[in-house]
Amino acid sequence: MGDDGAAPRRDGGRRIAQVLPVLLIVGGIFFDVATPASYTASPLFAASPLVAAPFFSPLYTLLVGVGALAAEAGLQVYNGTFTEIPSVTEMLTVLTVAVMALFINQVVRRGSARLASARVVAEAAQRAVLPSPAARIGDLQIAARYEAAQADAFIGGDLFAVQDTPYGVRLVVGDVRGKGLNAVEEVAVVLGAFREAAEQEPTLEGVAQRLERALKRGGTRRSEPDVFEGFTTALLAEIPRGVGRVRVVNRGHPPPLVLHADGVLDVLEPSEPALPLGMGDVGTWPDRVDEAALPAGATLLLYTDGLSEARDEHGTFYDPRERLSGRIFPGPEELLDAVVADVQRHTNDGSTDDMALLAVSRPGERQPERRRTMPVVP
Repeated sequence: MGDDGAAPRRDGGRRIAQVLPVLLIVGGIFFDVATPASYTASPLFAASPLVAAPFFSPLYTLLVGVGALAAEAGLQVYNGTFTEIPSVTEMLTVLTVAVMALFINQVVRRGSARLASARVVAEAAQRAVLPSPAARIGDLQIAARYEAAQADAFIGGDLFAVQDTPYGVRLVVGDVRGKGLNAVEEVAVVLGAFREAAEQEPTLEGVAQRLERALKRGGTRRSEPDVFEGFTTALLAEIPRGVGRVRVVNRGHPPPLVLHADGVLDVLEPSEPALPLGMGDVGTWPDRVDEAALPAGATLLLYTDGLSEARDEHGTFYDPRERLSGRIFPGPEELLDAVVADVQRHTNDGSTDDMALLAVSRPGERQPERRRTMPVVP
């Protein structure tokens, strides 16, 4: 009886997956037209040929790739940005991902079980939506990691981004409610709004409000239940140039950690709790920026709740404060390697949620003074 019900569900899932490439392109066009020209739908266009690759013929995958590239180019002409360097970069990204999709299509058709799995497609699409940040910006070393929880999981809603701006290096880590296409669309909205606002807004509070407005616009296009249930927890951070400080706006997200060169660990708790992004209709109040020390030799760790809510076989949550306190790491890459390995040991490779990690280190000798102006749990 269970098998009889499973077959229709599998067929229905396959039919949905088969129309996803077209939905991604069409959705990207509507998103780009409905939002200011500074926003971009290129992550959706890049993901469409990757989704087509395991389900369709090489010709159809090629047509989807050509359609995505044509949509991207057409919108750049429509917005009057076709000759600008960011627009050229976006078109090259879509072209590169389309070629990658054709390669994946060929491997899948030859029977490669590994590349045919949903995880490979999901991770490839995730990389298109979440490109890795530069390993170094100024005097800061940066590392990022996205760890999918399950081999057959759809694309999740965890996100991160790093932007070098006139106001310093700005970062965001967030977690969109939901999975699949809806989550990818929300991630694209948040990242597009962040990249633009990070360059233009002089304050971190202004960046948060731009993200709020972008999600509210997206909410008007969702069905009625999603309007009330959709939200994004987010942590925004700003590291000014030449100053050993970090500014933080926390919108309902797990607090970041500062790991100092001597092994001391600080938890940067927000001075006032705040609702996640996208819940402005429930309650509104001014965003508050908190500030803390980020001296030479320290590393800032931002993460999603896939880390803090990872459980062992007894249901005990992973506590990053307890597990990382007193430990010293050469750099951000080594820190993330150690965290991922530690979570795998804690859960016995049984994590049930995706995990996004972003680490930023300020190399150098440890500064003697660590003045604090935000609530810090030592």
